[in-house]
Amino acid sequence: MDENRTLHPWELALMVSVCIALLIGTWAGARQEGLADHLVRLHVIAHSDSAADQAEKLRVRDAVLAYLTPKLEGTKTVSDARAVLRAEQDGIRRAAQKATKQNVSVTFTLEHYPTRDYGSFALPAGTYPSLRVILGSGQGHNWWCVVFPPLCTAESIEPDAVETLSENDVRLITEDGADVVIKFRILEWYDAVKEALTG
Repeated sequence: MDENRTLHPWELALMVSVCIALLIGTWAGARQEGLADHLVRLHVIAHSDSAADQAEKLRVRDAVLAYLTPKLEGTKTVSDARAVLRAEQDGIRRAAQKATKQNVSVTFTLEHYPTRDYGSFALPAGTYPSLRVILGSGQGHNWWCVVFPPLCTAESIEPDAVETLSENDVRLITEDGADVVIKFRILEWYDAVKEALTG
């Protein structure tokens, strides 16, 4: 190998691009972990992709949200919300069961999510505490949102209405334009590279 060889401009540009992507990935990863400490996601998974099962999934979603809204009303901290959700798993299952002919299972677990743009806000890829409602075999397309703080039905997010998130977190997830989603997509790539390197 020629020790005096200089880098071509495209090699230098590639190295700089990778470094920038790694820095953004590290930043986004830290921000995602901070967000995950302050919210709980809801994940409803349909039995199949048939039109009937997909419609049923949405009815179950509505039933679960209707059941949880009064249960979580007045809850100020994420630890209190998680305690409510764990304690209410049987009630959640019964509420969901009334809206479907499928067997329903409800779990509270950690789950990995891709980047998701909800329109009024976006969340980065990563692992989040998750209330999972699985219908039947759970082989169909799914629906997810944020059950705490209650963002599932929010038209917009006002910083003073989301007490569990800092102003910086609210600004991050509600930032206008595609830049924040691009940063979150880089986090997905960063996670994939980390997983490949660590086996």
